[in-house]
Amino acid sequence: MKRLLIIALSFLSLSFASAQATHNVMSCNIRITGLPADDVDGRRWDDRKDVCLKVIKSRKPDIICMQEVIYESYTYMKKKLKGYMAFGFEGPEMDPWTDGYHFIGKNVIFFSKKRYEFVSAGTYWLSETPLIGGSVSWDTARARQCNWVRLRDKRTGREFRVLDTHLDHITDAAKAKQTEVIIAETAQYNPDFPQLLFGDFNSGIKDVPYALLTAAGWTDAYEAVHGHEETGFSCHGWKFDRKKGRRIDFIYTRGGIQAVSAEIVKDAPGGIYPSDHYFVSAVLNF
Repeated sequence: MKRLLIIALSFLSLSFASAQATHNVMSCNIRITGLPADDVDGRRWDDRKDVCLKVIKSRKPDIICMQEVIYESYTYMKKKLKGYMAFGFEGPEMDPWTDGYHFIGKNVIFFSKKRYEFVSAGTYWLSETPLIGGSVSWDTARARQCNWVRLRDKRTGREFRVLDTHLDHITDAAKAKQTEVIIAETAQYNPDFPQLLFGDFNSGIKDVPYALLTAAGWTDAYEAVHGHEETGFSCHGWKFDRKKGRRIDFIYTRGGIQAVSAEIVKDAPGGIYPSDHYFVSAVLNF
């Protein structure tokens, strides 16, 4: 009986430790605000900002990586996401224009201050000169960056990195080269050091960025749960009658992380979608 009790307690301890190491995460392209094409009911930022927040908070995420964040949306999200620290908006000047679509959308990482201790953070640019703010290469349409934070889980003491990016939306060559910059930077860490890579990759599972990342040891969290088949578009572009499309929003993992679940979030409270992208979420176990 003593041995059985010890075994039972061991299993309970392992289960508790596993639960302690589970992380709820989301990647959310929230769409740049103020676009003329969005001057339609249900698409304006004022129409969908509360919906955007509601959908995000419904998943109770520990970590939220956003793309296409500009001044208006950043101010709103930072105010409303109480209990989270934000990184990736402020930094070297990166807007050569002062209004309209030409803003460079930032990739902002929000993480729970209660759950995590902030260790360090940084930004690099997806170009041939990654330390030069706003630099561009390979005919990319605009400057693209990768923001990262290093966190310590207060429950387990384990450290890991979170990276948030958004690749070029036009040329395949730029997407490939930008992916190579991320792979080279993240390869500085031991293969067993946990890293999470979130973002809008403007490419799918049949394209070069996916092939480069998986060859470098990264795992697509959604695929780890649901298999390799293409499951349809994650960027609907307000066109919901399309029959085919690619999943271009990803959560990649590296360093001994298991995806427990993964979802393309298609919530539309009150018939309003939070963005022209579906958000993606995952539950990850370290």
